[in-house]
This record gives sequence, C-alpha cells and structure tokens, in this order.
Amino acid sequence: MGVLAQANLRLDANVVDYVLLAFYFVLVLGIGYLARRQVSTSLDFFLSGRSLPAWVTGLAFISANLGAIEVMGMSANGAQYGMPTAHYFWIGAVPAMLFLGIVMMPFYYGSKVRSVPEFMLRRFGKPAHLVNGISFAVAQILIAGANLFLLATVVNLLLGWPIWVSVILAAVIVLAYTALGGLSAAIYNEVLQFFVIVAALVPLTFVGLYKVGGWQGLVDKVTASPGGAEQLNSWPGNELTGFGNNFLSVLGLVFGLGFVLSFGYWTTNFVEVQRAMASKSMSAARRTPIIGAFPKLLIPFIVIIPGMIAAVTVTELVQFKGGADVEGVDYNYALLLLMRDLLPNGMLGIAIAGLLASFMAGMAANLSSFNTVFTYDIWQSYIKKDKPDGYYLSFGRLVTAAGTILAIGTAFIASSYSNLMDYLQQLFSFFNAPLFATFILGMFWKRMTATAGWTGLVSGTLAAIGVFILAETGVWDLPGQGASFIGAGAAFVVDVAVSVAVTYATQPKSEAQLVGLVYSLTPKDSLKHSDTGEDSGWYRKPGLLAGIVLAITIVLNIIF
Repeated sequence: MGVLAQANLRLDANVVDYVLLAFYFVLVLGIGYLARRQVSTSLDFFLSGRSLPAWVTGLAFISANLGAIEVMGMSANGAQYGMPTAHYFWIGAVPAMLFLGIVMMPFYYGSKVRSVPEFMLRRFGKPAHLVNGISFAVAQILIAGANLFLLATVVNLLLGWPIWVSVILAAVIVLAYTALGGLSAAIYNEVLQFFVIVAALVPLTFVGLYKVGGWQGLVDKVTASPGGAEQLNSWPGNELTGFGNNFLSVLGLVFGLGFVLSFGYWTTNFVEVQRAMASKSMSAARRTPIIGAFPKLLIPFIVIIPGMIAAVTVTELVQFKGGADVEGVDYNYALLLLMRDLLPNGMLGIAIAGLLASFMAGMAANLSSFNTVFTYDIWQSYIKKDKPDGYYLSFGRLVTAAGTILAIGTAFIASSYSNLMDYLQQLFSFFNAPLFATFILGMFWKRMTATAGWTGLVSGTLAAIGVFILAETGVWDLPGQGASFIGAGAAFVVDVAVSVAVTYATQPKSEAQLVGLVYSLTPKDSLKHSDTGEDSGWYRKPGLLAGIVLAITIVLNIIF
C-alpha cells in the first residue's frame, strides 16, 4: 500500500485544514463524554433508554448507512458504472425503508425486543437465535474492517503515515466515543456527521459540474468515455449486473437487489433497526426510516455524480478506466482524487472531515450493534446468565474494545478488493439475504417451526457461499456485481425451500406462544401508534410521509 503515499496522490492540506480537522475530532470526543453522563443502565448504553425524538433517530438512521462504503464505494461505482449505481438507492433502499417503517417497526417496537436476534429467539428458539447472533456479529466485524481500511487510507494520503499506524489511530478514536457514551454517543455523532458529510459533498459536486461545463458537459464527456452513453441511464444497468441480456439484468436488479438484498439489509439489519428502536414512541419509531428516506433519495446526486466527474476529469482515473495500469490508483480513490484536483484549502479540510465523519459513522454503527448483539444475545443468553445489570454494562464496554481489535484484523481483508462495493454486496448476500427469507416466512406463516428457522438460515448462507466460490474459481463467469445478486437470490430461494420442507416434517409451536410474533396472531391494537400530543399533525403520519417518498422515487426512476 506504500504506493498510495506517492506525492502525486498526497492531498495538499495546510494549517487551516488541520485546525478544522482537530476541531472536529475534539467535538466528536466531547459528544461521547457528554453522552456518558446519561448512561446509568445497560438499556441506556445499548438502546439510549428509548428516549430520542424521530428527527434525531431519522438522521442517525441514514447517517449510520452513510459510512465509508456508501460515500467511497458509491462514488467508486459511479466512476466505474455511472448512473445505474442509483439503483442502490431508488430500487435497493427506499422501498425497503418504507416497508420497515409501515409494516415491520410496529412489530419490533411493540414486542420490546432489544435486538433482531432476540426476535429470532422468541419466534424460533435457541438454535436459530445462536446462528443469527453469531453470523450477525461476524458480519459487523467484517464491515467495520472495511470502514476502518478506508479511514486509514485517507489518513495515509493526508499525512503519509503507514496504513497500519492509520488503522490503529482511527480505531482508537471511534472506540473512545462508542465505549464512553454507548448508542447515544454514536447517534448524536451520526447526526453531526450527517451535516458534515453533506457540507463536504455538495460544494464538491457543484465545483465538479462547473469544471466539466454543467450537466450537458458531463453528458458529452461520459458519452465519449469508455462505457459510453449507457452510463447515463439507470436502466437496464447491464454494466452493473454483468448480464448481457436486458431482461436478466432488470430481473437481477429488481429481484436480487431491489427485493432480496435491499429488504434483507434494511428490515433485518440491526445496525439500522437499532436506531429506530431508540425512538421515544411507536409513532417516532415508524417515522424514523421514512424520515431517513427523504435524504436517501438525494444522496446519489452528491456521491455518484462526483464519481462520474472524476472518471472523465482526473488524469490517472481516465487512464485507469481506459485500461492502462496506473500504479496505486483504482476506483475507490475517485472522490479523493477529485478533492485533490478541485478543492482549495479550508474547503479541503471540511471535505476531509466529511470523509472521516462518514467512515467513523459507519464503523461506530457497526461497533454499537456488535456490542449489543454480542452482550445480550450471546454472552447473557448462553454464557453468563442472571448477572446484575452493571456487569453487562461493563462487559458491553469491553466487547466494544474487543470488536475494535478484531476490526483492525479484518481491515486487511478489505484491502484486497479494488472496488469495495463488490466486497460488501458479497457479505450482504451471505448474511442478510437468508436472514430476510427466514424472517419474512416466520412473521407471516404461523405453521413454520423452530427447526425450520435455523436449518433454513444455515442452508441459505451455504448456498450464497457456494455461488461466491463458483464465481471466484471461474466456473461461473459473473463480472460486475452479478455474483452477489445471484448469490442473494440463491440464498433466498434455498432458505425458503429448506424451511418449507423442514416445517412439514417437524412440529409447530402452539398459537398461544406466537402472539405478538406472527402477523395474523397479533392483536391489531398493539400495532397502532398514538396520533395525539407529540405525535399529532399531518406531517407526523407515517403513511402519508411514505406515500410522498414513493411518488418522488417513481418520478426519479422515470427521469433517469
């Protein structure tokens, strides 16, 4: 990785930039210190005592997802594939976020579970709970490692420090505020980080568009570049999926990405759900993902478009995309290279703070959900039961530190991918797709049995790993992100098939045991939210807000 520190890639930061960065870090640690004063029980540490307003959890919801992966990964995708990347937002996020707010949140919030694996425990019993707890914990450490690797890359470019030094320094800062203030510290920092990220990326987009001669100038340059005009329309997205056939490409996007990967991520990923669970009421919990969907619609314009601009203006990237082997350059650096070329000092400091903010938001989200699941769902459930609450609070802080050390190790796995989005979609196909299948079946089909819960989960994961091995060994030629879309589809289908087969061979639970866990057996009143007092007003109605978001999404898909 030493090549990255070559002078031609070094960002030319000066004193003003470093002062802005130092101020930002002091602010982040200060928030962690202040949040510590509100932490007296384990519920405060892991779920913020369920006391936060909807606008705070809504912004944290979207900021937790605006990690390095989103900002660097999506701009890398923008540079490589162009506008089809918008599918990750308009097909691969928004519909699932609305479904979470309208259908799933009343279940989660109403049943008072503290985590997604805890829902699995009540619905399917211990084996499914343990499988889910372990697979989720592993996934969070792998994803935290990817965030950490990108964070270290930026520090390396900025200061020229070796990657391993940068990895450790970055990890220590995130650990400090997450271990101090728990989820509240992570959430308040995520709200701050959301504004810092936007303040960094909006000017970069406008300056970039000005440089290429506005939107029309970008269209002309992209049309003339490798990949051509296909990069300007989001459909059918053949470059992204790796399919030559338009119909297969659209099917892969709608079923693989839009349904399995997207619903799997947004509705069962505890990193996101945890933010909504920290809300102060059922209505606020339902509005959390819907409020988050508004900025989610617009984020493509500040991450994908800078990537596309970088691919046609940054000399090294133009050569790299044209097929030349440029030492130390790949798509992951699109955003950094554009900042290097376009931003004056001062603005550069804000932009770097924005990037570091996005990585820290992502990593803190991974760590705060990892410590909750590991402490509650693995340690408290199977190893040390019935200890006083103070024990679990202290243990949660220890687990946060252990998770950070493990993430330092997994950062080096992430470093072997030239486009980190490929790596992440692989992980989601392993862990989220089968979980979603088990979850949806268990929620809507009361006959499904406990044995089917864990056997479906394990076989779905194995199916996705099988597709990954076939693609990696060249048995199945799947360029682009096609392997993860097919892997996700395979995981889903295999999980459902195994679950159905096992269900009919085993004994179901009684209906009385499933009240509050299966849709048809849950009293409708317990799924309703109040619409008086703090929850009154038309602008606080989840259904109406969701309708507005859906209408905008359809319009954007038609325009692009």
